[in-house]
Amino acid sequence: MTVPLHFAVKTRLVGLLERLGEGAALPPERTLAKEFGVSRWTMRQAIRELVADGRLRARQGQGTFVATPKLIQPLALVSYTEALRAQGQEPGRELVAFEEIAADGVLAEQLGIAVGDAVHRLERVLLADGQPIGLETTYLAVARFPTLRDVLKPEGSLYRCLTDELGVRFGEGEELVETVIATPREAELLKATQSLPMLLLHRTSRDTAGRPIESVRSLYRGDRVGFRATLRP
Repeated sequence: MTVPLHFAVKTRLVGLLERLGEGAALPPERTLAKEFGVSRWTMRQAIRELVADGRLRARQGQGTFVATPKLIQPLALVSYTEALRAQGQEPGRELVAFEEIAADGVLAEQLGIAVGDAVHRLERVLLADGQPIGLETTYLAVARFPTLRDVLKPEGSLYRCLTDELGVRFGEGEELVETVIATPREAELLKATQSLPMLLLHRTSRDTAGRPIESVRSLYRGDRVGFRATLRP
């Protein structure tokens, strides 16, 4: 089977990145094309794929640089704060919206409430060392958590607030992962382009008594974040 030329170039570039080291600037496209003996179009395609893979990071007006390793998040009911700090990154959040909405049919089923019941909608940009890596929107029934707005710090951990302040004990969750294209609004909030691959997670969680806690939609930059799950027979 013939290997596409840009893929072969991409493989050689990976070796170059390892020699250059994290944060180093990639030589100009024209220089690399000449050194590798390929067209600039082929080199550009290989570089674009490495940017999408998270191995390179393009900075407008500055060039292309060797990226830091991806953050690997566990697919588990754990705090985003704790998971990020375990990898040496400082977590942060920027509040986009905190409002009450009426539950539609889907939310009503997920949260175990009636259509039209009040729901907290919390939308925040997730940060790692001050840089946006995800956009998370969480829905919780107002009837179950009437004091949430009073006890939650917008930049703080919702998971910790629910457990420490509101006495919630997480029991189990279900998560669906898929790839999507960001909307213009989402791309702007994540400081990304719409061509950048995104990972979309849908999660519903329940407490130890089986009662619904939350419905969560999380959108992550595919160049910055990966996910790991432990599988057992």
